[in-house]
Amino acid sequence: MTSEVTRGVRLGSGNARQPVPLGPDSLTWQLFGDWRGLLQGPWAGSMQNMHPQLGAAVEQHSIFFEERWQRLYRSLYPIGGVVFDGDRAPATGRQVRDYHRGISGVDAKGRRYNALNPDVFFWAHATFVMGVARVQDYLGYPLTDAQRDQLWVEGLQWYSMYGMPMDNLPEDWTAFQAYWDHMCAEVLEDNKATRDVLDLSELAKPPMAPWLPEAVWRLLRIPVSKGFVWLTVGMYDEPVRGLLGYRWTERDERALKVLRWTIRNVWRLVPFERRYHPRARSAWQRARGKLPVDSPLPETPDRNLPPPAYLDSPHHYVGTHKPIDEATRGSTADHPTEGDIGGPATP
Repeated sequence: MTSEVTRGVRLGSGNARQPVPLGPDSLTWQLFGDWRGLLQGPWAGSMQNMHPQLGAAVEQHSIFFEERWQRLYRSLYPIGGVVFDGDRAPATGRQVRDYHRGISGVDAKGRRYNALNPDVFFWAHATFVMGVARVQDYLGYPLTDAQRDQLWVEGLQWYSMYGMPMDNLPEDWTAFQAYWDHMCAEVLEDNKATRDVLDLSELAKPPMAPWLPEAVWRLLRIPVSKGFVWLTVGMYDEPVRGLLGYRWTERDERALKVLRWTIRNVWRLVPFERRYHPRARSAWQRARGKLPVDSPLPETPDRNLPPPAYLDSPHHYVGTHKPIDEATRGSTADHPTEGDIGGPATP
């Protein structure tokens, strides 16, 4: 194991490795968890689902496509917590890992999959780290080589929170980029779970806008869905565009540069703490002494909870939800292995 990897762990009694959480001095704290990350949601979800095992797990187990917005906003809390929860981050990481226990099966081609296969789990994490860089490349200020190296060192530290094996991981950004290029060119595949992420034609109205008339949303959904897919294609590596049959023209590239210029200049006007998701914002407030260090962690509001039949499933994060009466929620007995993985998670 390299010195870069071991920066993210410390040796305790009996040489048991204890993960060291990231803190406010890290580049990851500065760049991860801000609201711009929502714009790369379809990119992250589709990149994850193109992994053959992950895509099969989503196709056979996930209810993500029944509750896209809720799943997206709900996931920001625990996924962000792995970075921002301080001394509680290792517990949050193990919680996220354990949501995936028992999600396994055989895909349509006879290939076995398991959500806790280290290669599969690491690929999902890789999209989080690369997603941080892509948001800066396309919506902010591109990272320097030194910043990319730092981001990957911290990415390994971040990954150690999950309690997954730390062996045979890329040692630095150069090795990580080689791994990424190999995955894009040789491993990822076009599959139903990926196409479902990119099909936003029936995207439901955002749950945080209940006041918006359905007729108005149906009109707005057209440019919203086309805009999301266009940005996603722009963020893809060229082998992935080719795999999915997309073209990217010089005109598209010029338009993307205009979008980047607009977003990064408007972003400068947003107050610092308002840039971040509640879990990240709370961490910055604790770090700055505005909140006690042991303040309760923000949890998802009820509007983001999964459907009632899944509220007590071990595969779902449900915030502070307490089990409710069986008669009012219906039974999950008919869905003993239902999971919900592979939806876009921002970093």
